[in-house]
Amino acid sequence: MSIAENIAAIRQRIDAAARETGRTGADITLVGASKMNDAASCRAAIAAGIDALGENRVQEMTQKRAEGAYEGAPLHFIGHLQRNKVRQVVGAAALIQSVGSLALLDEIEKTAAARELVQPVLLEVNIGGEAAKSGFAPEELFAAAEAALARPHTAVQGVMTIPPAEADRDTNMRYFDAVRTLYVDINAKLFHNGLKYLSMGMSGDYEDAIRAGATMVRVGSAIFGVRHYF
Repeated sequence: MSIAENIAAIRQRIDAAARETGRTGADITLVGASKMNDAASCRAAIAAGIDALGENRVQEMTQKRAEGAYEGAPLHFIGHLQRNKVRQVVGAAALIQSVGSLALLDEIEKTAAARELVQPVLLEVNIGGEAAKSGFAPEELFAAAEAALARPHTAVQGVMTIPPAEADRDTNMRYFDAVRTLYVDINAKLFHNGLKYLSMGMSGDYEDAIRAGATMVRVGSAIFGVRHYF
């Protein structure tokens, strides 16, 4: 199947899952996780109506951006972001989804302030407590959100999570439900219910994530096929 056909099929499944929660597919933002896919594939996804494209690696993002890969759709940064690469991402990405430490938040704020812009971000939750994964511990999220509110050049638009890869479906759903609870809590108490995005769910579990309340999903291989190096 082509990229356009894959996106159409995924849209149908998104809509069906969303309707189980009283929403429709129009309420869900579909991000094409385009890691290891070339500029032509990105352009094909944009032509097929993808809502945004998401990159995991700064070097790849920079190369493909120079090739015009993202023209016509917002660019999100969805991977682990090192502080020494923040300057390449702030202002280039419409949304940085993976802000999982105060040190990274500070670096984004400093860079955005120097460029006189406001950088939209999501706060990443390390819901599985994985030592090798970045993100705020669940009990740290409220304080992190308060810290972000004190930084005028960083605008929190929601929360993101990636459950442990080895989790079974029932455990995954518990993780999704837990993050949704955190999202609802900070949204009501700190953001006057103004947050836009609960970003969770990928190719293998995006329908369950939507059933749990996700408003944004990040889908890669189900759109682009098996990843290849270029």
